[in-house]
Amino acid sequence: MVLNSYQNLLDICREDVFDLQQPLRSLPCAVTSPSARSNPDWEGSNASSSVGSAPPCLKRKIVVANFLPLNCTKDKATREWSFAVDDNQLLVQLKDGFPTDNEVVYVGSLNVQIDPSEQDQVSQKLFKEYRCIPTFLAADLQQEFYHNFCKQHLWPLFHYMLPVCHDKGELFDRSLFQAYVRANKIFADKVMEAVSSDNDCVWIHDYHLMLVPTFLRKKLHRIKVGFFLHSPFPSSEIYRTLPVRDEILKSLLNADLIGFQTFDYARHFLSCCSRLLGLNYESKRGHIGIEYFGRTVSLKILAAGVHVGRLESLLKLPTTISKVQEIKNIYRGKLVILGVDDMDIFKGISLKLLGLELLLERTPKLRGKVVLVQIINPARSTGRDVEEAKNEAVSVAQRINDKYGSANYKPVVLIDYSIPFYEKIAFYAASDCCIVNAVRDGMNLIPYEYTVCRQGNEEIDKLRGADKSSLHTSTLIVSEFVGCSPSLSGAFRVNPWSVEDVADALYGATDLTQYEKIQRHEKHYRYVKSHDVAYWARSFDQDLERTCKEQYSRRCWTTGFGLNFRVIALSPGFRRLSLEHFASSYKKANKRVIFLDYDGTLVPQSSLNKAPSAELISILNNLCNDTMNTVFIVSGRGRNSLSEWFDSCENLGIAAEHGYFIRWNKADEWEINSSGQCSEWKLIAEPIMHVYTETTDGSFIERKESALVWHYHNTDQDFGSCQAKELVGHLERVLANEPVVVKRGHQIVEVKPQGVSKGIVVDKIIQTLVNNGEVPDLLMCVGNDRSDEDMFESINLATSLSEHPAIPEVFACSVGPKASKANYYVDGCSEVIRLLKGVTVVSSQKDTASHSLVSSKDILEVVS
Repeated sequence: MVLNSYQNLLDICREDVFDLQQPLRSLPCAVTSPSARSNPDWEGSNASSSVGSAPPCLKRKIVVANFLPLNCTKDKATREWSFAVDDNQLLVQLKDGFPTDNEVVYVGSLNVQIDPSEQDQVSQKLFKEYRCIPTFLAADLQQEFYHNFCKQHLWPLFHYMLPVCHDKGELFDRSLFQAYVRANKIFADKVMEAVSSDNDCVWIHDYHLMLVPTFLRKKLHRIKVGFFLHSPFPSSEIYRTLPVRDEILKSLLNADLIGFQTFDYARHFLSCCSRLLGLNYESKRGHIGIEYFGRTVSLKILAAGVHVGRLESLLKLPTTISKVQEIKNIYRGKLVILGVDDMDIFKGISLKLLGLELLLERTPKLRGKVVLVQIINPARSTGRDVEEAKNEAVSVAQRINDKYGSANYKPVVLIDYSIPFYEKIAFYAASDCCIVNAVRDGMNLIPYEYTVCRQGNEEIDKLRGADKSSLHTSTLIVSEFVGCSPSLSGAFRVNPWSVEDVADALYGATDLTQYEKIQRHEKHYRYVKSHDVAYWARSFDQDLERTCKEQYSRRCWTTGFGLNFRVIALSPGFRRLSLEHFASSYKKANKRVIFLDYDGTLVPQSSLNKAPSAELISILNNLCNDTMNTVFIVSGRGRNSLSEWFDSCENLGIAAEHGYFIRWNKADEWEINSSGQCSEWKLIAEPIMHVYTETTDGSFIERKESALVWHYHNTDQDFGSCQAKELVGHLERVLANEPVVVKRGHQIVEVKPQGVSKGIVVDKIIQTLVNNGEVPDLLMCVGNDRSDEDMFESINLATSLSEHPAIPEVFACSVGPKASKANYYVDGCSEVIRLLKGVTVVSSQKDTASHSLVSSKDILEVVS
C-alpha cells in the first residue's frame, strides 16, 4: 500500500538507468526566466529565446536556502515592491570564496507573501537585478512546512528536545511531513530552472531542505550537489525517534558532499548511517567518506566564518563610532558583559541571568560595577514555548534589578526590540566580555563577530583611551554545547545547565589580568581572521569539485521509489549478467570451471536454515555430472558441515575454510594446505579474542580447524566496530612473528594461516587443470563478500598471465550491484539459482553434438 504522504512522489518513482561515461542530454548554457518551466526538456530548450540568460562562459554556483538574502518593502502609495540585498547575511558574504568567473544564483523564499498576480513580475525583477529565483510558497504551505514542521518538530528534535506531550500537539504529524515534501519539491524545481550546464554546482543550506538532493538527483543525474547543515545533528538515540528518519538520511546521501560545523555533529550523522542504514565509512587521505551503493559520499567538517572586512568597514562608520562613544559614556566605570541572542528556548538566556544573580550574591564587591547588557533578537518562530522563555527572562531580569539595582544602576539591561546592525557592532566594540550560554546551538557566530570588533580601529581606540601601541583585549564565555566552542581555545567554556559554572566563569572574566586578556584575544583573532567566511566557502567548493570528479569515472544506475530513490555507481565494465548471455557462452565452451561461494550466494545470508535445498542439490548434480564441467564450492565454512550437506553430490569439488582443505570429489581424500599446518598461534590468539568476547555483548568466537573468527554482527554496531578495530591492532602486534594474517571482514575479525585465501585456492585449481591438459575455455566465479574479491581477482588475472593459455570467457559475478572487482553482477541468491538452473538444460544433454540444438526458449522454459 502506498502511504498518503508519498502520493505526491509518484513522479520520481520510475526506475532508470544511465551511463556517466556516455553523453547525456546536453544542458543549455542559459536559464529561462523564472517560472517558465517546471520540468525542463533540455533537448528542446531554445537558448536564444531565454529571458535573462547568462553568458555561456560563466559557471554557476546555485545557493539554495529557505529564505533569500533580501530585504523586502512595499510602497503604500505606488503599491510597488522594492528589494535590497542584505549584506549582513552569510549567504551573500560566502560569494567572496568563489572564483571570480563564477556566477552566483540564489533560490529561496521571500519573507513576505506576494500576490499571485504579481509573482511573475517580481520573479523577473529579482532574477534580472539580483540573480534570485523565488519559490513563492502558498501561505498555508509556508505555515505547515516552516512554522509547524521545521520549527515545531525538526528544530526541537535537532536540539535534543523530544516530543513527549500529546496534549501540546508536539507528536509527529505525517500531514506536516507531506507539506515538508511538497515544499522541498518546489525548491528543487526552481533549482532546475537555474541549472545552465553540467559544471554548475548546487549548494543547499540547512535542515529545511534535506529532501532537495533526492528530487534534484532524480531529474539531473550528473548535478553536483553539496549540503551544509547549520544546526546541530543529534545523536542516533535522539534522531532515531523521528518516524521519517530513513527517508531523510537517504535523501542527504544523494548529495555528493555533506558539511557539518563540528566533528561531533558529523560523528552523530555517521552513527545514524551505520546504525539505521548499515553503511560503512572510512577516512581516506584525510577525507571521511560513506560508501553508499558504489558512490562515496564525502563529509566536510568546517565551521562557518564571518566577513572580517564587512565588520571592519561597519566599525569605521560615523554612526557606529558615535554609538560606541554613547555606550562608553552610559556605562563609564562599569564592566560591561554583553549577550546577543535570538529569542529562543535553546539560547539559555534565563540560565545566563541566573548565573549573574549568583555572582552578585556571592561577590558583593561586584555589585554596582558589573552590567549585563542582553540584546534579544526577534524570535524566528512563534509558539507558547517562545513566549514562556521571554516572560521568564524578563521576570528574572526584573528580580535581579530589584534586588541588586538602585536608582542609578541596573545590573541587567534588556534590549528586547530590534536594533540596527551597526548598534550591535558598537556594543561588541564597547563591551569588556561577551557570553554565549546556549544549551544547544549550531555554530553561533556572535563570538567571532565580537572578537573582530574588539580589534577595533584608530577612532575606537581613542574612545577607549588607548594609543596605537596598546594591544587589544577581549574576553569570551562560551557554552560547551555551541558549535564554535572547539575553535575558541582561549574562552571560558561552561556547562550552561550549571548556574554555579556560569557564575564562576563570570567571576573569572572580571578577574583576568591585562596580559591574559591580550593573549586570549590575539589567539582568537588570528583564528577568526584566517578562517573567515570566504575560506569556509572556498574550502567547501573545492571539496565538492574533488568529490564529484571521482564519481564521473563510473557507470551508474538510478533506482528506487519515492524518497528511497538512489544512484548506484559501478565500475565502467560492470553490468548485469543475463541468462541468455551466459547460456550462449556456456553452450560453446568445451571445458568449464565454475567456482561458487556458499553463504550469501547459494543460500541467503539472512536464512536461518543454512543447509542446501533439494533444488540446489539437484542443480549441482546436473552440473557436476557433465564431464565438461569442474564445479567447486569455495567457502569459509568447515569441511565437516560442507561434507555433510553435499554428501549426495558425488562429483562436486569442495574448498573449505577458504581453501585450507580441498577435495576434488567425494571419493578423494582431503588435501591440506601444508603452509598452514602450525597451530601454536591459536594458544596466543584465542585468549585475546576471549577477552574481547567477554567485554563485547553479543560477540562470539567461531573455532575452525585452520582459523579463529570473532563475530560481532549481533553487537551494538558502533561499539562492535570500535572493538573490532582495536582487536585487529592487538592481534597484529602479538602475532607479528607468527605465520598468520589478521583480516577484518564483514562484521568479523579472522586470524588464519598465511597463504590461505579463496584467490590462492582458485589459482591452484586452475593450474592443476592446465597441467593435466584440461585447459578451461570458460571460467565462472560467483560470490558476495570481501573474501570473494580474491577469487574475482584471480580468475581475471588468469586471462592475462603468460604461463596460462588464454581463456576466452571469464564471468566474475558479484551477488548484488556494488563496488567490486567482478565484471558482472546478479541481483540476489535467487538469481544465482536461476542462472545455474538455466544452463542445466545444456548439461543434461548426453550428446555433445546436440548442445547446439538447445535453444534459448528451452532454457527459459526450464527456469520458469
